[in-house]
Amino acid sequence: MNFLLELLNSSMQTPKAYASFLESWFHYLSLLILVISTYFFAKKFKTSTVPQTKKILLMSGLLMIFLEIYKQVIFTYQAGHYQWYAFPFQFCSTPMYLFTIYGISKNKKIDTYLLSFLATYSTFAGIAVMLYPADVFIPTIGINIQTMIHHGLMASIGISLLITKIEFKFKGFLKGSLVFLILLVVALSMNLLFNLSTIDQTFNMFFINERFGNHIPILSLIEPHVNSITFLMIYFIGFSFVAALIWVIGLLIKKSLYKEKINISEIFA
Repeated sequence: MNFLLELLNSSMQTPKAYASFLESWFHYLSLLILVISTYFFAKKFKTSTVPQTKKILLMSGLLMIFLEIYKQVIFTYQAGHYQWYAFPFQFCSTPMYLFTIYGISKNKKIDTYLLSFLATYSTFAGIAVMLYPADVFIPTIGINIQTMIHHGLMASIGISLLITKIEFKFKGFLKGSLVFLILLVVALSMNLLFNLSTIDQTFNMFFINERFGNHIPILSLIEPHVNSITFLMIYFIGFSFVAALIWVIGLLIKKSLYKEKINISEIFA
């Protein structure tokens, strides 16, 4: 067991983003694979049936969960005890659960809510990490592979769903916002429960636990100057605004591909 853990804990020089090829080859390779996988998924989803789409997302979700289990084991092994800061319910963790839920769901209404979130909010988070991964790279080979696969699937599948499976109605976008709100409430509840414990570690799901503060750009500057309720509202609106930008970009791309004019009245119908 120790030999296996040491093997899984193998190290490398910590990759850098946008540096020389020797320092950033891992990041450049990840971006290349992202482009190729996005093309593959987009082509696949363009003609896939609902069961076929569900199968792809289910397999992706299970792969992400498997790699997340590896991550939890290695972080625990490295520290000698469980690392609560790495508990898998950050914003970027949620797609692996939602991919899986969508894959096994038999409820068409729930499916539309999940797809809306995965094509917008999840896409934004995946793209952001793939383009600016400096905070996620560490010296452990397996963890670097895990995080690039995880966020790469978020981005490539999300983009592909956005341009092939999403009906561009504003009420459809709001379905994704409802999913985000539910996840936000779950994260807040988990933070509150943890704060009642005597565990002396960091537990900051969605980075909204006021006990530990927020380090997300812009939001970290706002948090000290507003109360917790106002901050949560700004957090929700901020993420939703960026998700809406992704949604609009997807609309423009899809209309451009099919050379269609944008009809505002249809979007808000």
